[in-house]
Amino acid sequence: MTNKKIGIMLCGHGSRDDQAIKEFNHFVQRFAEIYPEYPISSGFLEFANPVIRHGLEALKNHGIQHIIALPIMLFAAGHVKNDIPSVLQQFSAENPAIKVEFGRDFAIDPALVAAAAERIIFAEESSKFPDRQRHETLLLVVGRGTSDPDANANIAKISRMLWEGMGFGWAEVAYSGVTYPRVDESLAHAVKLGYQRIIVFPYFLFTGVLVDRIYAATDQAAARNPSIEFIKAPYLNDHPLVLKSLRNRIDEVLVGENAMNCLLCKYREAIIGYEDDKGLPQQGHHHHVEGIGTDADQQSKKHQKTQQNGSVLYNPKTI
Repeated sequence: MTNKKIGIMLCGHGSRDDQAIKEFNHFVQRFAEIYPEYPISSGFLEFANPVIRHGLEALKNHGIQHIIALPIMLFAAGHVKNDIPSVLQQFSAENPAIKVEFGRDFAIDPALVAAAAERIIFAEESSKFPDRQRHETLLLVVGRGTSDPDANANIAKISRMLWEGMGFGWAEVAYSGVTYPRVDESLAHAVKLGYQRIIVFPYFLFTGVLVDRIYAATDQAAARNPSIEFIKAPYLNDHPLVLKSLRNRIDEVLVGENAMNCLLCKYREAIIGYEDDKGLPQQGHHHHVEGIGTDADQQSKKHQKTQQNGSVLYNPKTI
């Protein structure tokens, strides 16, 4: 049964890469088509338009009284813990008649682990040596990398689950930025371990500058090590299990089971090496890049102007 007062706000990270924005928008559209129970709006935290505030306003203008905002992000680092809540809190303070609730990130979810395994299996099918076994293969899982050790640790856990669950000979972890080891460092280490095949899997939702760099580093490693087969696995994107996991996040909010893991949150506990972060105020840090546009927008200012106030509302007939 549809609650005509509830609307869903999908909060994206944003990117300078236009293809990343297209993939996010397609993801939102697919989600709206598969799960049409509620009107859905979307927006971005940085670079791209519309910004999150515009998506919230679109729901408000259509009479929504209860907004469930969801981060379209894999793990809870600074964006989920500070930046998006800051935007939501400001909107909520200015619109006290509208109930705003914030769902949790995808986190460690069996559905996403299964989706990751399917992406890796798809990559294996492109091998030039189909008889090569998994115990002869090294899996390199690459995360985005953040300044939050809890979020970074999740990549290591995902890697371990895929390693053991799929029976690879070895697994390594790398990050595209902020923390270490970086992709080139992990690849240099991996080639020394003697495996005949290395599968590089970016644990990302969408493409973008960072995924391009991961694949470029893989190509460079392959050129330097022609005796090893390197395979680039596709990222998660709009895998049906990812969409299903997102739908579950809505249900968690509605039944009151929307609990984030705060045990290792550096803002709540004195985590070793990050003790000074405990108790920091919850505030955004992306105002300087909010809505400034993608790379293509910078080349076409008139295009940017038409995008800034445009927020698409999916499933408006359910209101």
